[in-house]
Amino acid sequence: MSTQASTGRPGHDGTGRDGTGRNGTGQNGTAPRGDAGRAPHATAQGSTAQGSTAQGSTAQGSTAQGGTGAPRTGRLYGVGLGPGDPSLLTVRAVEVIGAADVVAYHSARHGRSIARSIAARHLRADHIEEALVYPVTTESTDHPGGYRGALEEFYEQAAARLAVHLDAGRSVAVLAEGDPLFYGSYMHMHKRLAHRYPTEVVPGVTSVSAAAARLGTPLVEGEEVLSILPGTLPEEELAARLAATDAAVVMKLGRTFPAVRGALARAGRLADAHYVERATMPGERTGELAAVDAGSVPYFSVAVLPSRLTAPPATGPAAHLATTGDPADAPQPYADPTADAPQPHADAAAGAPHARGVLPAALAPAPPAAETGAPPAGEVVVIGTGPAGPLWMTPETRGALAAAEDLVGYTTYLDRIPVRPGQRRHGSDNKVEAERAEFALELARRGRRVAVVSGGDPGVFAMATAVLEAAAQDAYRKVPVRVLPGVTAANAAAARAGAPLGHDYATLSLSDRLKPWEVIAGRLRAAAAADLVLALYNPGSRSRTWQVGKARDVLLEHRAPDTPVVVARDVGGPGERIRVVELAALDPAEVDMRTLLIVGSSQTRTARRGGPDGDEVVVAWTPRTYPEDAAPPAALPVAPPHP
Repeated sequence: MSTQASTGRPGHDGTGRDGTGRNGTGQNGTAPRGDAGRAPHATAQGSTAQGSTAQGSTAQGSTAQGGTGAPRTGRLYGVGLGPGDPSLLTVRAVEVIGAADVVAYHSARHGRSIARSIAARHLRADHIEEALVYPVTTESTDHPGGYRGALEEFYEQAAARLAVHLDAGRSVAVLAEGDPLFYGSYMHMHKRLAHRYPTEVVPGVTSVSAAAARLGTPLVEGEEVLSILPGTLPEEELAARLAATDAAVVMKLGRTFPAVRGALARAGRLADAHYVERATMPGERTGELAAVDAGSVPYFSVAVLPSRLTAPPATGPAAHLATTGDPADAPQPYADPTADAPQPHADAAAGAPHARGVLPAALAPAPPAAETGAPPAGEVVVIGTGPAGPLWMTPETRGALAAAEDLVGYTTYLDRIPVRPGQRRHGSDNKVEAERAEFALELARRGRRVAVVSGGDPGVFAMATAVLEAAAQDAYRKVPVRVLPGVTAANAAAARAGAPLGHDYATLSLSDRLKPWEVIAGRLRAAAAADLVLALYNPGSRSRTWQVGKARDVLLEHRAPDTPVVVARDVGGPGERIRVVELAALDPAEVDMRTLLIVGSSQTRTARRGGPDGDEVVVAWTPRTYPEDAAPPAALPVAPPHP
């Protein structure tokens, strides 16, 4: 007859909502049958007997350091049981359980232990069983230390109970659903005991792997990023992480399900999300997450965003969730969700080079959706890649790029984006912004998810304005448009140079392609007279070589010749070069379209400091305070009255 110990205090792990600390998706497994795979057991008292060996190490005990005369201690095992199906236990797990003197497992206050039910067929009649019953199942407790205090006390008491067996030379196998070190309750024992006793962790199949297997779809491929997220995160943070990753599994559902579904919707990923409940166990369900009844979701369920490189399974309406045991409900072959979508510009889809200087041919006007049964409008997301490579992109931008079916933008900026199979690219010259915007909106009107790609921040001298102007047309008023911020060149250059934008500043473009030079010169004079720091975009190009010299001369009307100027070229790129020069010495020959200028105010300061390579660098900063005794800015010119 087995000996079963209990703390007498009910409990909770703190990792989930139902108090069991489980990391699998299975629940209430079938009753075990037989004792197949049982290993010879060790003696319950570990003084001198060696017990049986499991792959070369005794499952009972080992000699403590300090010589052969030192007392023997037992060995601690953290045993992963897999997601719930007893047949998914590893051979090593079966060996260790069968040979251990003591088998410990966590349970909730009702006394049932999922871990024990999974391993039951491998338990012996003479096993010493330690039921570690959690003291709380919710965050409500009258413990003086609150919820965390109650759990800490429980973990300390549970570890002390196991230590008694280990000190007596008994081997202890702590059972853990899934993998012991993957959101498992065992880790709380491991942190308290592994440094004191010989320890082995036996890995198990995680609920993540089980869920992906049940869906029958690759979870992550190639260079994709997989995120494992707890559903207990705040909804806003969860949405940001879901938007930024390629593939994801969200665990610990149950009461968190409404917030998880909301986060998926905010991230634009709800349509791609799958639901898996009790993977590998009786009562297993799989299907589309969007229409799952929140009231029916147990803790043992996960949300899955599979690889973007593989089309999702055709699971059908979520109201008809697939369940185990019926071959008709098995996952169906993959369907191509874009097979019936518009296929503009086949050359781009086939990987043809970007068109240089012109957009692809305009799309033919689409008939109204009511006449064609066309899909609902897609979406245009205008994003900024930052000033250079992928390190400058925000997680939100990465998520939008990964979710897009079509990328539209200036070819140079599109070349910064990694190629994704199945994603269409539509590159064009940098002088067709209006046409590019309408093209993107037309794609979205036909149901496509479109990302319009800008460098830097899309709202700073970039594509956001062009898209919103085009979207004001009646034909596109119902097309959703979002603008995501990016790191703009002024901020990137300022960070490289120090903090020259630490006080009030103005941002101007020196390009006279869309406004006359007289307007630019007037604004330069006004900003200079107001003693503002200036961030100057588009200072020069192959066809515009005189603006920098003219701007310098205008600024010298109001600035001292030694005013610091940051000359930042190719910030974040392989040709990055940051210099701080005096305004009077600013050389137009150093400036091109990849350069940004920051002209200091009367208060901007510089200093030489040690650089990262051991050399000296010049840093610039503008104090946040403006001295009261400073000369007041010159009176601004009064604009002439409108005719």
